[in-house]
Amino acid sequence: MATRRNQSVARLNESARALEMAMREAGVTAADKDAFLNWSIGSLWHKFKEERMNQRILIENEVRGLGIHFPNGTVKKEYHKSFKLPVDKISEVELLGAEELGLTFTIDDNGECTLSGKPNKAGDFTLRLQYNTVEGEPASELAIPVAFNPNPRDLWKNIPTDKDIPYYKPDSENVYIKVDAGADGSPKKDMVAASQRGRSHAQEGKARDDHYSLFHCDNSDWYIMAVADGAGSAKYSRKGSEVACNTVIEHCKTLLLDNPDFESSIREYEADRNNKDKRTEVTRHVIDIIYTGAKKAHDAVKKVAEANEESKLKDFATTLMFAVCKKYEFGWFIASFWVGDGAMCLFDAENKTAKLLGTPDEGEFSGQTRFLTMPEIFRDPEVVAKRLRMAIVPDFTALFLMSDGISDPMFETDKNLNDYAKWEEFYNNLKTGFPDDEIGGVDLTDDNEDASHQLLGWLDFWSPGNHDDRTIAILY
Repeated sequence: MATRRNQSVARLNESARALEMAMREAGVTAADKDAFLNWSIGSLWHKFKEERMNQRILIENEVRGLGIHFPNGTVKKEYHKSFKLPVDKISEVELLGAEELGLTFTIDDNGECTLSGKPNKAGDFTLRLQYNTVEGEPASELAIPVAFNPNPRDLWKNIPTDKDIPYYKPDSENVYIKVDAGADGSPKKDMVAASQRGRSHAQEGKARDDHYSLFHCDNSDWYIMAVADGAGSAKYSRKGSEVACNTVIEHCKTLLLDNPDFESSIREYEADRNNKDKRTEVTRHVIDIIYTGAKKAHDAVKKVAEANEESKLKDFATTLMFAVCKKYEFGWFIASFWVGDGAMCLFDAENKTAKLLGTPDEGEFSGQTRFLTMPEIFRDPEVVAKRLRMAIVPDFTALFLMSDGISDPMFETDKNLNDYAKWEEFYNNLKTGFPDDEIGGVDLTDDNEDASHQLLGWLDFWSPGNHDDRTIAILY
């Protein structure tokens, strides 16, 4: 240690003697020596700082010349911006203000930079790109403006429905019906349904107009499902949809709890489908159950309207779709009725088929729909018969009944309702949800008690311009 210290002192003494000799040779007198040293060091220091500053400015101009800008984004929507920086000339790079906005800034060894994440605030902001250039110089900074627009979903109000209004209905409902396995232990299909008030109604504190009703006959193993969409322009349609669903469920339940003649006719028809008499017999039962159920629903809504002295039948206008299903050893028997818009479909993922159980029921003009409550609906028996469907299929993945609050954004056109690929896309969306909107999927597996809550959450999916009530019932 002492040896190294002595060596250092010796080198300093040698440097001092060399400096003294250089000043004498230059003519610097002993009297001017200190002044000359001070002037020389100060002049060199000033020039050194100026040169260092010029280097910093050159690098700053180079960074500024990259034209880095951040495009506008939307709150809660994925944001991504990439750019490159000259890391051979700068260091200690940070993007100040990004973290507070819910964004992440990264830079790799090659200078590739990424700003990503989901913005959490709306407004105009300035992010500050801070970095070091020349050692000893202060950190440089580049201000980069960015704006994030409010998420359209956040602009909608959710005003609770006044519970004191006539025919009050909760803003949302959901139900799961578990059907126990058969005697041989094989699982049976379950049912799930959910209904959510649309954003357009929530914005004004109006009630939900849709309704659903489900029932499984444990003794006879019949499934009964109904969905109705009350007309938005009818002030009491929420009651009309409720009465319609409940009426057909009660009617079908009464006739299906124990109906050996109907079940016998189904088996005989399946054994000989070309026999017109057997088809006529099973059709007679279907008319008694399905058509009569629909007519009873019409009459029940009419009776409620007549009991309200301040209203007319059209004030309770509602669509209606319902189906009854049972599994036999040869397959599933399904019978259904559909008046109005929305969609009712037998979806079979294994065989890649999607069979509509009717057609969207348009009115006289485009954009209109027909309602159960219209007097002409049951006036022409031939027209009524076209609303009935009867089918026998080996099996299916799911039977869907949904209001147009779902079918419109998911399928957009009536043509798409007949496209298997669109139903497959819908089914996949149902299972996976919409991760970008943080909407989870629905686990349509046997005995999933959470299915109804998952389905209700799924109904909150975002679709611009589609903010009607959303209701769906599924047999799966």
